[in-house]
Amino acid sequence: MFQIGRSTESPIDFVVTDTVPGSQSNSDTQSVQSTISRFACRIICERNPPFTARIYAAGFDSSKNIFLGEKAAKWKTSDGQMDGLTTNGVLVMHPRNGFTEDSKPGIWREISVCGNVFSLRETRSAQQRGKMVEIETNQLQDGSLIDLCGATLLWRTAEGLSHTPTVKHLEALRQEINAARPQCPVGFNTLAFPSMKRKDVVDEKQPWVYLNCGHVHGYHNWGNKEERDGKDRECPMCRSVGPYVPLWLGCEAGFYVDAGPPTHAFSPCGHVCSEKTTAYWSQIPLPHGTHTFHAACPFCAHQLAGEQGYIRLIFQGPLD
Repeated sequence: MFQIGRSTESPIDFVVTDTVPGSQSNSDTQSVQSTISRFACRIICERNPPFTARIYAAGFDSSKNIFLGEKAAKWKTSDGQMDGLTTNGVLVMHPRNGFTEDSKPGIWREISVCGNVFSLRETRSAQQRGKMVEIETNQLQDGSLIDLCGATLLWRTAEGLSHTPTVKHLEALRQEINAARPQCPVGFNTLAFPSMKRKDVVDEKQPWVYLNCGHVHGYHNWGNKEERDGKDRECPMCRSVGPYVPLWLGCEAGFYVDAGPPTHAFSPCGHVCSEKTTAYWSQIPLPHGTHTFHAACPFCAHQLAGEQGYIRLIFQGPLD
């Protein structure tokens, strides 16, 4: 059994903090009033094949009792047992067709203390539980998403990870795209994606993109639209006006649904990965707040913007 929650007490195996979009370290999240339960959920894995993993809401505290907040919904089942929900809920979504390039979003459900499956409450902390969904189970699948109201976890199986690109493969893709010597179509300087280790520092050779059209350039100062607060730029290639951001290769291999080349970028953050990976995550409605959902970049949690939430990159090859 593995326990997950905000508490740093010894019964918790994986301490999770709130995800702040774009934050680079845990220190960025400390000022946030957390909505994650101290004993959020527990996952029980079978020791023998097929090593089935099941998720249950809430966890056991140091007194070996299930810990639920005062405001958590609780009830007695028809067979006399107690069941309940954590204050803000443990939501699970299983993708259809597994976690592959053919994956489609599933339906978000809520999991109870006893592992029963319910439709969602009206809001995250409503006292009235949803309807029980008896034809579904609490068994985790490759690619299942677990939302703890403040952080969303991705469950990957060993078999599923064996089909995803490795960090070495992502590094090879980075070197391959740099070896093609893409150029800024205006400054004619060669562009290069920085190494994975330098993912926080904008390099002088860093590729930048106009998010409305996908044209990739080097950094430049011209094209500001003062009437738009200077946030939007006019692309020198096609004159379309929109955000202009640096590009970063997404370096968490577990988020990729295939091993395709890095040809597309999420908008507005500029994280780059394969076309099918951007298409998949742009369709996933991630819980946000108490009753809304929106798609987000898996690499930085920024809410996606624009018609699709991602853009195809248009590189200029070397002129020689």
